[in-house]
Amino acid sequence: MELVAFLGKEKENLGQLAGLINNMDCEKIFLVKDKNAGDLIKHQKCKTIAVDTAKDLLSLKNEIKEKLKQELNNDFEVALSIASGSGKEHMALISALLSIPVGIRFVAYTKKGIEFLE
Repeated sequence: MELVAFLGKEKENLGQLAGLINNMDCEKIFLVKDKNAGDLIKHQKCKTIAVDTAKDLLSLKNEIKEKLKQELNNDFEVALSIASGSGKEHMALISALLSIPVGIRFVAYTKKGIEFLE
């Protein structure tokens, strides 16, 4: 399974994302982030997908879809973290993944470790 996460501009949720990245057993990790945001997280499995979050919602969704579609390994589902980012960014990312089409399993890093929210 691959992990897809949105990396927002806020730094409060970096621990949540770092916990997922460092502890989740996955083939690849895709961090979708604003093209102007710095590289706050680096990891050998991570590939950064830079997008223009200033675009309107549908344009942002289409940009994310086209960029992720080229990267995903034709899996039926991905693990998804939306612990970071805004509502607009989350809506665009979820809609893009469902349009690829790929299923999503929400995942979080908690005190118990990696947990899927099923």
